[in-house]
Amino acid sequence: PPAMSRRVVRQSKFRHVFGQPVKADQMYEDIRVSKVTCDSSFCAVNPKFVAIIVESGGGGAFIVLPLAKTGRVDKNHPLVTGHTAPVLDIDWCPHNDNVIASASEDTTVMVWQIPDYVPVRNITEPVVTLEGHSKRVSIISWHPTARNVLLSAGCDNLVILWNVGTGEMLLALDDMHADLIYNVGWNRNGSLLVTTCKDKKVRVIDPRKQQIIAEKTKPHDGTRPIRAIFVADGKIFTTGFSRMSERQLGLWDLNNFEEPIALQEMDTSNGVLLPFYDADSSIVYLCGKGDSSIRYFEITDEAPYVHYLNTYSSKEPQRGMGFMPKRGLDVSKCEIARFFKLHERKCEPIVMTVPRKSDLFQDDLYPDTPGPEPALEADEWLSGKDAEPILISLRDGYVPIKNRELKVVKKNILDSKPPPGPRRSHSTCDSDFSQPALEEVLEEIRALKETVQAQEKRISDLENKLGQFTNGTD
Repeated sequence: PPAMSRRVVRQSKFRHVFGQPVKADQMYEDIRVSKVTCDSSFCAVNPKFVAIIVESGGGGAFIVLPLAKTGRVDKNHPLVTGHTAPVLDIDWCPHNDNVIASASEDTTVMVWQIPDYVPVRNITEPVVTLEGHSKRVSIISWHPTARNVLLSAGCDNLVILWNVGTGEMLLALDDMHADLIYNVGWNRNGSLLVTTCKDKKVRVIDPRKQQIIAEKTKPHDGTRPIRAIFVADGKIFTTGFSRMSERQLGLWDLNNFEEPIALQEMDTSNGVLLPFYDADSSIVYLCGKGDSSIRYFEITDEAPYVHYLNTYSSKEPQRGMGFMPKRGLDVSKCEIARFFKLHERKCEPIVMTVPRKSDLFQDDLYPDTPGPEPALEADEWLSGKDAEPILISLRDGYVPIKNRELKVVKKNILDSKPPPGPRRSHSTCDSDFSQPALEEVLEEIRALKETVQAQEKRISDLENKLGQFTNGTD
């Protein structure tokens, strides 16, 4: 008989990844997490901040906390409040850790600049408001490599791409989805989108050509929502339900969308599985809303292609989940993922670690990873250019960059449209008001703004100092 050459146990450095919650004092307590029924993750994190959608009477709000500000959150901690109806999704800009976008039931998308210090009052003024949807907006997602390109998808079955730097709509993808859009994901260089829809189809879209380049009807036979994300090599990973309402995962090849590369049943729970993918380790983490566990799988080129690794289990169900980008992890502890699990009243970080004996930098765990610099400008991308993310090494850890201001330069619609017929001025504006005078007024406003910001910071610092002196006594 031929020698038994088959390995019984698959070799993988991620076989022993384990999850651990942080200690109690490292959690964020007393947060009124939103109760809106929506399959969004309700939480967005980056190396500087954690943002969480919260309950708010008569409007929509989210809270932004500096990562280090753990423990009990002051009940008067400022919120980001500008929407007139609940916030449904939030997403940090991958190229500026102080910029976050929010989508709301009020049909708008707002983009916010968050200061490095904790402001004294609520932040109520967005840098820009993007209006173009006719129904509530439940999905937003920044372009992975092009500066200031933001995608939104609404319950009007419309996907819109915006240039946040000018506040204008770049592309509107209409007539592509016949029903409610469940989720939208970019591929690694942002040249393609994958969407899932209530009409039971997964579509792969080239947004600039406004073309559907591949679609699959019923990747999962069940009626409950499907999710889809791009994984390495342009493959697509889906979660959904079987006809018998079992939760399933699937792996698909774009060039042969008919047959799955892998299709696995998991359990009969009814929560939609949110997939989080780490391209550096090729691990996909599945977090069900209402579940109390995180299951994770490694995707490889050898059968069965999607390999179950392990499950992190806890007692409490999760209301939502944030996923830290790779550059925000602690490489000295061999941390390969960090989740921010939302409970009803708190946010609990969960750290995923590969056990290693050495204290040295483990370069096999940390290949160069996307950094904060965009690879393209918005107009370059729109004109057809593609670029892979600009990578950085994590060998010495990542140090977040100081606050950079997002500047929005609105285009003047009058510039591009010559007036029809002879020009007759109906302007009541006094034409003697010269350009230099206008500049002067703007300059003065700018200076006043800076003074106000400096004062806010000073008040905030003084309040913090006072808080230390009184040491919590009123």
